[in-house]
Amino acid sequence: MTITQIDTNVHELVKNFNQATFVYDFMTAFGFPKATIARLKKGTMNMSKEVGETLIKKKFWLKELTAGELETKMKTIKKQEKIKHDPRFVILTDYTTILAYDTKTKESLDTTLKELTKEYAFFLPLAGMEKTRYLDENPADVKAAEKMAKLFDEIKKQNPTNTTEAVHQLNVFLSRLLFCFFSEDTQIFTDNQFTNAIAAHTQEDGSDLSDYLTDLFDVLNQAKRPKGLAKHFAAFPYVNGGLFQEKYPVPSFSKRARKLMIECGGDLDWSAINPDIFGSMIQAVVTPEHRGGLGMHYTSVPNIMKVIEPLFLDDLYGAFKKSFNSATKLKRLHLRLTKLKIFDPACGSGNFLIIAYKEIRKLEVSIFRQLAALGERQTIFFSSISLAQFYGIELDDFAHEVASLSLWLAEHQMNTLFLKEFGQTAATLPLKEGGKIVHGNACRLDWEKVCPKKEGDEIYILGNPPYLGGKLQSKEQKEDTKLVFQGFKKYNNIDYIGCWFLKAAEFLEDFIIAAFVSTNSISQGTQVFDFWRPILTETNVEIGFAVKDFVWNNNAKNKAKVICSIIGIREKSNKSKFIYKDEHKIQVKNINGYLLDAPDVYVGRRTKSLSEFPKMIQGNIALDNGHLQLTPEERRDMIKVYKKSDSLIRRIYGSKELINSIERYCLWITDESLELAESIKPISDKISKVKEIRLKGATNAKSCADRPHQFCMVNTANDTQIVLPRVSSIKREYIPMKFLDKSSIVSDAAQVILDAELYIFGILNSKIHMSWVRNLAGKLKNDFRYSAGICWNSFPFPKITDTQKEELETHVYAVLEQRELHSEKTLAQLYDPDKMPDGLRAAHHELDLAVERCYRKEPFTSDEERLAYLFKLYEKMIAEEANALEKEKAGKKSRKKKAK
Repeated sequence: MTITQIDTNVHELVKNFNQATFVYDFMTAFGFPKATIARLKKGTMNMSKEVGETLIKKKFWLKELTAGELETKMKTIKKQEKIKHDPRFVILTDYTTILAYDTKTKESLDTTLKELTKEYAFFLPLAGMEKTRYLDENPADVKAAEKMAKLFDEIKKQNPTNTTEAVHQLNVFLSRLLFCFFSEDTQIFTDNQFTNAIAAHTQEDGSDLSDYLTDLFDVLNQAKRPKGLAKHFAAFPYVNGGLFQEKYPVPSFSKRARKLMIECGGDLDWSAINPDIFGSMIQAVVTPEHRGGLGMHYTSVPNIMKVIEPLFLDDLYGAFKKSFNSATKLKRLHLRLTKLKIFDPACGSGNFLIIAYKEIRKLEVSIFRQLAALGERQTIFFSSISLAQFYGIELDDFAHEVASLSLWLAEHQMNTLFLKEFGQTAATLPLKEGGKIVHGNACRLDWEKVCPKKEGDEIYILGNPPYLGGKLQSKEQKEDTKLVFQGFKKYNNIDYIGCWFLKAAEFLEDFIIAAFVSTNSISQGTQVFDFWRPILTETNVEIGFAVKDFVWNNNAKNKAKVICSIIGIREKSNKSKFIYKDEHKIQVKNINGYLLDAPDVYVGRRTKSLSEFPKMIQGNIALDNGHLQLTPEERRDMIKVYKKSDSLIRRIYGSKELINSIERYCLWITDESLELAESIKPISDKISKVKEIRLKGATNAKSCADRPHQFCMVNTANDTQIVLPRVSSIKREYIPMKFLDKSSIVSDAAQVILDAELYIFGILNSKIHMSWVRNLAGKLKNDFRYSAGICWNSFPFPKITDTQKEELETHVYAVLEQRELHSEKTLAQLYDPDKMPDGLRAAHHELDLAVERCYRKEPFTSDEERLAYLFKLYEKMIAEEANALEKEKAGKKSRKKKAK
């Protein structure tokens, strides 16, 4: 049951409302089996014996009431600790108003029967589509980030960071400062001890603040204090030699910088800060080259939860729920927590490790609380979760130090929680051994030496490794991929993050699962064939869950937004698989390399169409450094002076020109018109410049240096041409494309099919083709990158009759006629999803249905259904193609034998 089907069903339910059959229609809408509904009608399924009530165990309790009773009854139900037979939803209705309550998420719905078509998503768990909920951003983190950014902007005015060493020193100072702010608000120091000391013992103009902090940091590193030490220094506790051991110069301060520092300490409650803010703070001050080069995307808590919940936290809480009333089972679960190992092989400043640590400690608190409720009061509750269970690898030396520091702070936060809850906890100072964070290159280290596998361990690998497409990788990163991908036929275009997935796949065992955040490009285009196909078909690895395309935000200043997916891999098993999309968790049969619930079919780039379509090629390649190109103004001026030049100028279309009706022109000179061209001085000069450029260029440019009056690669039509952009917005329902006559020139920024039959335009403009493109095409940010090899040549389409072709052409004409009615609009305006003219939309809809009738008689109800059909057809056509080739080879062999 897909969301599209449910949407259709609910609209039908409301449109044909029947009070007597409402409950059965409601169940049908959400995909309840017909047998279940039949049993309910017979009276064997209803757990309630009350008139006007339907109670299906663990599903829903529907109760009919009068309008005045609804709210009072719902308030009473919400106060109940437990509802008999554990219905997921409580639904109260007078058949005009519907009040509903989700007993799991504690969410409520207040709507009318007519508005149910807009609110049906509330009940999607009844169809197996679980709603997912993530934590909101912590406003304290954001506020602290802004305050600290202002402080460091001010500090940097007096303290240039022109060298790597200077940046490192500033970051070390930052980490120490953050520790002090955190400590004075969390009882590591006394309240406001650090801020008050600065205010009381340094000059207002900031001139001596650097010296004061230098002395203070020395004191914090001393377990044994010298005699005669000033009281305001002696009052600070010994922290740990590791944190303040190295001597680095403290920056100089202005009056304003000192004032901002005091405000950071006094105005903010650092006890509310998540330790992951450390990473965000660092990102705010490191140089852009440093940040981009290492792929450091520091992550917010809600996004981290999107990884750790499906990876292990949901499972642990499921075990907790099952163990709730058994002290023995709860103790066994607690022992399991002590065997967990969390490993981030690209840990940065430790964001994922920190949040994972805190969430495991929170579960430990819940276990201890329930043990106490079950009478286990003789138990002394001290945490058994150790920072030594947390492992990481980080290439940047400073970031790996910060990860350890952040874990210490997280430990203190959780110890404080324990103290409030149980009246006892371990002491924070002096700081103990932190997480096992290794400084090094994760692509070259042996992961098992970093995170050893031991019997009884349960290991979860996670993180947000550097993405970096093949063309953006540095020389060293290219060497990393070459080392990791030994044995792969193709790896040069695989994203850098592929190294982490492959090393994790090699590390997996039945007690080890991995999940990484990745740009969605790793599951698109040729990367699926080159990367996922060998992993998922030649090893014992499968995708266990996937969180599909979403914007990956973080708390950092000047944060970058990228479209990401989260992919969880494990050894092959019979365990359930889930795809998370928007706010829903959907159980599926299989997850293939495209992150689709579809067969394990992998579409490779093809040079010849699988469906015997006409060839799609690149437009004309100029290699002219712009000298053969003209603006409208340049064209007008040239024709004004040299009237005969008009015959040498053509309009040229690339993606932007096509979509936005932008005028651009080019010189189009045949060998026959060359004499005329050279008689026009401005054109002759341009030809000379093109020759000069090509002679100095690469091999492909030199190959056409002897004909500088022409584009280097020429592809022109005899009659007509279908032109479509190589890059187009993913928001559009259809890729804007156009029929052009032979006089127009297409640049290499667009794709073209020369002299194609009209029905081909209909196939390209169909919803089913767009389903294929949407899921297989590569992406440029959030735009399609249409590739002939993947999107067109591999698109499976059945052989059709001339009658069917004529039908498609009729609908193509209807689409073109609707466009003509709005000829003043650009393709971008016509295909704006929110402003598309109704007539054009209707014409496309009829074309969609006609194209889909080429596949089967009944229309498809969703993209998921279209894709499942296309993958099966692709698999069948590939097999038929292979069989035909085998027969052809056998025939050739037989003929050779006979000839002999």
